[in-house]
Amino acid sequence: MTTDTLTVPGSLESLKAVRDFVKRAAGEAQLDKQSAYRLVLAVDEIVANIVIHGYDEAGLHGDIEVGFSIAPDRLRIDLFDRALPYDPNLHRTPDNLDEPLENRPIGGLGVYLARQGTDDFQYEHVDGRNHNAFIVKRPPNPA
Repeated sequence: MTTDTLTVPGSLESLKAVRDFVKRAAGEAQLDKQSAYRLVLAVDEIVANIVIHGYDEAGLHGDIEVGFSIAPDRLRIDLFDRALPYDPNLHRTPDNLDEPLENRPIGGLGVYLARQGTDDFQYEHVDGRNHNAFIVKRPPNPA
């Protein structure tokens, strides 16, 4: 199993470093381009939510720890932070995706994109830390 971690400040300036880290993990896991893109978008959306809503709007500061592990059948990305707890499982899936953009409220798509961009998306709050996990199946016997 291959693993690695990255710790970045909980700021929007850290988004590029997190994206690059997830892209590297997807490459090492030999995900196809579409799966890799969807995973990067999913993680990017949740990290932006952590920074904007969990840290900035709450007047908090902290780091975000990003880790990955590659198993024969899957790639797992883990995010840990100490921002305000937010359980995305309690977030309702948007039911207005067919509406024109101007008729929809701003926001609300980050959790949806995280769910759509992965095979499994999990959340838990343990010991004062939020833990978001993104799991993507790997192709059988990647070349």
